[in-house]
Amino acid sequence: MEKKVAIIGAGVSGLGACKHVLAKGFHPTVFESRSGLGGVWSKTVEICKLQSPKEYYRFSDFPWPHSVQTDYPTQKQVLDYVQSYAEHFGLLNHIKFNTRVVSLAYEGSSEDEMKAWSLWNGNAEPFSNKGKWNIITEDIETLVTEVHQFDFVILCSGMFSDVPNFPEFPPNKGPSAFNGKALHSKDYSAMDHETAAKFVKGKRVTVVGFHKSALDIAMECSAVNGAQHPCTVIYKNEHWHSIDHDVYGFSLQSIFLNRFSELFFHKPGEGYFGSLVATIFYPAVWAVSKIVESDIKRKISMAKYGMVPKHSYLDELNTCTNGVMPMNFYDRVEEGSINLKKSQNMSFCEKGLILDSDALVNADLVIFATGFRGDIKLKETFESKRFQDLMVGTSKDSVPLYRGIIHPQIPQLAVIGFLSSVGALYTAEMQSRWVTELLDEKFKTPSIKDMAEQIKKWDEFMIMKHAGKFYTRSCYMLLHIFYNDVLCKDMGWNPRRKKGFFAELFDTYKPSDYASP
Repeated sequence: MEKKVAIIGAGVSGLGACKHVLAKGFHPTVFESRSGLGGVWSKTVEICKLQSPKEYYRFSDFPWPHSVQTDYPTQKQVLDYVQSYAEHFGLLNHIKFNTRVVSLAYEGSSEDEMKAWSLWNGNAEPFSNKGKWNIITEDIETLVTEVHQFDFVILCSGMFSDVPNFPEFPPNKGPSAFNGKALHSKDYSAMDHETAAKFVKGKRVTVVGFHKSALDIAMECSAVNGAQHPCTVIYKNEHWHSIDHDVYGFSLQSIFLNRFSELFFHKPGEGYFGSLVATIFYPAVWAVSKIVESDIKRKISMAKYGMVPKHSYLDELNTCTNGVMPMNFYDRVEEGSINLKKSQNMSFCEKGLILDSDALVNADLVIFATGFRGDIKLKETFESKRFQDLMVGTSKDSVPLYRGIIHPQIPQLAVIGFLSSVGALYTAEMQSRWVTELLDEKFKTPSIKDMAEQIKKWDEFMIMKHAGKFYTRSCYMLLHIFYNDVLCKDMGWNPRRKKGFFAELFDTYKPSDYASP
């Protein structure tokens, strides 16, 4: 009997999962709450574009069209590429658009039986004759609900959508105390570009945050209002945002994303020799980090505005918080159309925001570009309180998953896209390959005890040796080859994808290297 696989989300993770599930002969159904595919790329601010060079943000077996010449495609170009992928591999017929997943309910073994299991799903296999997932969905347009039953579920709902993250405010000093309007960046991004421009025109806009969305929105507001109504950006910490991926003529990828460079970084479960090498050569890694920092400061007037971070560029990479800054951002600061203000805390009053120094920022409109709570969205998908509790990690942005994909105590289910690396699409597709090889029974998972120990070991590594005090979620930016090696070994693939010793050691690894087993 044909096994039915549910995939929740038709972003890049969901589409990759659908393609590989189909290739294995299973029957996938993708549930997407929006009217179109693309996930976070379906609607963005006008100036949004890729932060990674496109050769690192692509499906392994589907190159970018020759018509896209730029290294950093625009939102429309990315969406067109994703649409072409879905059409090329015949995925559209498997997607139910405008269909929101209300909840997931597991039907089969009781909670007491599952607690007694020593193996994932009771048998270390992806399917069970006894267990099924009941998925309750709601049609966005008609509000009609339905119940669907599946043999396996792949959650691809993503970390960066739907549930906004807001700062905490003192009692009675939240947005309700403000006479103006406060909203999240997701609401601003949902507007069409003309409406967004009209919405901010002539207003004193304050943007809270200092990552990609915050910088893009500040640039758009400053373009509309100029220095007459400057946009104020409130941030907690400075960041090593560059304007490109070039370092004194060398690409960042050629410096950090090859096997040779990974020799100098600690890894989860490393042996004595690996630990010794990483320890001995840390000064060299530190020196390279300082060279990158000097190049960023050379290109951007960070020091002039007190925006040089206290932490290193290496810390930024280890936490996947580095990014590409909009061109001419500091020119807007220079001309006075963007103001920068640092504050660890803030509160609302009638006129605007009060910062740490009790300084008042007058505002008509406050836009929070403060990220999302993907962990809450993931937890609330489950009907079972036990499954909700199992999804709680060591930080609010982390989820305890074996290989970053499955929870040892939640059967017949995988999560894709909750691990940060070189590129979301790159990592998500590798995870999809791992899941579909598991579904095809090419390998089995270890015992629940062993998987739990692995999760703990990797988590402790992230906190103690990799990201340290900056840890918020699992990030394998500097260990993406190591992570892919682990997945390849599980699947029985040869992790060495290059031809020749020197190519294997010094060439950068890209999605195209994993086009075939």
